[in-house]
Amino acid sequence: MKKQIFKLEATASTTSARAGTISTDHGDVQTPFFMPVGTYGAVKTFSSEEIKLLPSKILLSNTYHLYLRPGTEILEAAGGLHKFMNWDGAILTDSGGFQIFSLEGFRKISEDGVTFRSHLDGSKHHFTPEKIVDIQRSIGSDFMMMLDVCPPGDADRQTWIDALETTTRWAKRGMEHYRNTDPIYGHHQVLLPIVQGGTDKELRRRSASELCELDADAYAIGGLAVGEPKPEMLATVEVMNDELPKDKPRYLMGVGTPADLVRNVARGVDMFDCVMPTRNARNSQIFTFEGKMNIRNAQYRNDFSLIDETSTSPYSIKYTKAYLHHLFRTQEVLGLRIASQQNLHFYIVLMKKMREEIMNDTFEKWANGFLLKYEGEPL
Repeated sequence: MKKQIFKLEATASTTSARAGTISTDHGDVQTPFFMPVGTYGAVKTFSSEEIKLLPSKILLSNTYHLYLRPGTEILEAAGGLHKFMNWDGAILTDSGGFQIFSLEGFRKISEDGVTFRSHLDGSKHHFTPEKIVDIQRSIGSDFMMMLDVCPPGDADRQTWIDALETTTRWAKRGMEHYRNTDPIYGHHQVLLPIVQGGTDKELRRRSASELCELDADAYAIGGLAVGEPKPEMLATVEVMNDELPKDKPRYLMGVGTPADLVRNVARGVDMFDCVMPTRNARNSQIFTFEGKMNIRNAQYRNDFSLIDETSTSPYSIKYTKAYLHHLFRTQEVLGLRIASQQNLHFYIVLMKKMREEIMNDTFEKWANGFLLKYEGEPL
């Protein structure tokens, strides 16, 4: 009998927000959740022990980058990525499709797969749907993404159709190979198809319908947050809420701002990732429940209040805005660490707060209050 990885525990009465639990061999992860991005097997400025303090039960790494460095031979010799980076939580690996398709002029799509040149040394490589599964078997991630074609948000309809059709054909091949192979390290791995179709509702429904025939354990929504207007992204996610199975997790790839998370949880999404909390931290933007701030601004030079008065973070409660301002002005690496720790802690606590509100069936009221403070507009 097929193992059920997702238990739906509550759905908000006035929105599509959901709370549940995903079971992995590296522990249970409560939804909705946000995955810190550790592209190369490390979240920038963090040790694995510090990620656990946030606390996060899952993080994301990238197949394309890990394939190039350190390579599958090293990862297998280490016993997989979990052992290599001393991480006992769950890991999701993106297939690297987005990175490959960003290599304009350095890649070529064929029916078999995609040929590309490394951004590191120009060496030539070829990924097929089957090889992407094999690489992620070597990595040992708990959640593996399929190879897909990710067109830009402003592409024409025919480009979206071509990407959709290729993605479906590759998904069928990838799923067949996945079911004919076994994990290397003994723990269960889940393979996720990725729904494409741009912001065209008809194409999105078609893609979801074709991929649901694969009876995967979870589904991803790809090809969004790639340049399309925000209202179109939200409308597309609403369509996905209707088309994807209610009893399986939904992962919205590469999204986004704190407000994006709230708006998309309201539309039935369970899983998120984005580089924003750490990337913006390195550029001096701090996220708190009171709003955003640029810690380099002169107004914080003599502000001795805590970075986030409402935070329970083991990091931010120890430092003042004036001190963090000083660290950025003097380009001390500690400033990047504190800012990154604050932002990731905020994102993870934000997800936990949403889960609480869903469980209490007070999500819509809370979400509107949060969004009015953050963006000035409710759901």
